[in-house]
Amino acid sequence: MQPSVTPIFHKPTSTWSYVVADPVTREAAVIDPVLDYDWRSARTGTATADEILACLESAGLSLRWILETHAHADHLSAAPHLKARAGGQIAIGQGIRQVQATFKRLFGLGDDFQPDGRQFDRLLADGETVELGRIAGRVLATPGHTSDSVSYLFGDALFVGDTVFMPDGGSARCDFPGGDAAELYQSIQRLYDLPEATRVFVCHDYSPGGREVRCETTIGEQRSANIHVRADTPEAEFVAMRRKRDATLDVPNLIIPSVQVNIRAGFLPPPESDGVSYLKVPLNVIGRPLPTSHS
Repeated sequence: MQPSVTPIFHKPTSTWSYVVADPVTREAAVIDPVLDYDWRSARTGTATADEILACLESAGLSLRWILETHAHADHLSAAPHLKARAGGQIAIGQGIRQVQATFKRLFGLGDDFQPDGRQFDRLLADGETVELGRIAGRVLATPGHTSDSVSYLFGDALFVGDTVFMPDGGSARCDFPGGDAAELYQSIQRLYDLPEATRVFVCHDYSPGGREVRCETTIGEQRSANIHVRADTPEAEFVAMRRKRDATLDVPNLIIPSVQVNIRAGFLPPPESDGVSYLKVPLNVIGRPLPTSHS
């Protein structure tokens, strides 16, 4: 049985979220939901997440899973908002523990944050089954972009997170802590072993060349046309390209709020005595040093 897939696009971060459902039992999963965030005012909003809730309600779907493909560095997760209003379990790959430990040190988080994955309802292992009504979904560990990256396969629909983009968009960066270009290559080749007709749903699309935004391709199209890694691309060639390209990339605009929230399964930091949640900004730690004056 094949799932129904409804994509929802968050234009400010070029992020695709998905409502995936068993058309018979009406059980659903939401993959990579986005919490609206205005970096100028540090205010959050739920308009995009509420669009997902409206989709669930209008289709008569029961939310069983809220699945993260990894702890994103470019948008905040709306998983807690969805869970509070529609139920479901928040799940992510087991590699989140390593990501939590790394960023606990980087952000100087206190003892109230434990890097053991307890913030999530489920930590998913490679090969584990995620039941969605009559559809047995499968978890595929696809590290490389980040060490916690996983893909989800429901029937003929594969949700790859940031493992690959649309064929004309290539692949995701590997220069975050725990990222590794050689690992990403192996993860992509693992996905390329799936049937060519497998539908591939990406997490981001940046409209290369100004084309219309897209979210769906196939394994066959990726194998033959991905501009960074085809089925016959040598690993050394891909790794060299990825490292050279990554050295030129700017830090994502929302990395500081996103990571601190997403390693908490989308929950904001605990409020302090004034009732306000605060984020931490480590100075001169993230990204490349700014140029110095020689005058």
